[in-house]
Amino acid sequence: MKIVVTGGAGFIGSNLIRALTDSPRITEVVAVDDLSTGSLDNLLDLPVRLVTGTILDPGVLDEAMSGADSVVHLGALGSVPRSIDDPLSSHHANATGTLQVLEAVRRHLIPHVVLASSSSVYGVNPVLPRQEALRPRPVSPYAVSKLATEAYALAYAACYGVEVLPFRFFNVYGPRQAANHAYAAVVPRFVSAALDGRPLQVHGDGTQTRDFTFVGSVTSVIVEAILRRVSTPDVVNLAFGARISLVELIAELEAVLGRRLEVVYGPPRSGDVRDSQADCSRLRELFPAVNGHPLRDGLEATVAWMAGRVLADR
Repeated sequence: MKIVVTGGAGFIGSNLIRALTDSPRITEVVAVDDLSTGSLDNLLDLPVRLVTGTILDPGVLDEAMSGADSVVHLGALGSVPRSIDDPLSSHHANATGTLQVLEAVRRHLIPHVVLASSSSVYGVNPVLPRQEALRPRPVSPYAVSKLATEAYALAYAACYGVEVLPFRFFNVYGPRQAANHAYAAVVPRFVSAALDGRPLQVHGDGTQTRDFTFVGSVTSVIVEAILRRVSTPDVVNLAFGARISLVELIAELEAVLGRRLEVVYGPPRSGDVRDSQADCSRLRELFPAVNGHPLRDGLEATVAWMAGRVLADR
């Protein structure tokens, strides 16, 4: 099987490629990435072909997708705050980029596509846990662009017969997640600050909750989806129903590191969702054997990887 991964040099993409190359049924993996947020370091020593360029370029997609059996579309411009600062860039990368990927899939008659949407599409809908049938109420340009991603996928399934599997990711974290930029996610920000001896910056009072999902759990589900060619007529939450506050996250990180951490609280950020938790019933129907990683285990793996990077950079 030949698999194409857009955003393959990024955090989730590179972890997925590691998992894909471990499967004997998958004989070729191609990564597409413009390296704007991804890194070549993430693909070192992996048997993968990298096509460097943007998913907005049909020529780049044609070069990568010819003869593919499945496409995993992870290429996107992440971050709610980034989208608030620059809404057009998020729209072009996430909405128009998805449309370009789906058009390339259609040109090359690729039968199966897995796509990444986001729990941010639920927005300010107050119902917990988040069940896929809830009305989306996005409150950021990023969330809107991800809602467009899944809507385009389902429309292409209806119009062109492409088998699609749109996942809504919930706060994925783990090794290879960047911490050294203004829009870094909360787990790598906290771990990086803790390892550097800096205070942890919390936006709000720390009681806001998230369904933190270890990247290894995400990649194992996607690999199974590819091997079994799982598709669905609707979106699927890819998380395991945890509801963990930032205060609890900090306590777990302190337990992993064996020391207290300094925390500085500030005002909430515009566009941030107060609480998030997945209903994982649909996920478990499609993937009965899947299990999430405990937060402590995931943080230990993340800290070990980031600590190794700190030592290597010295």
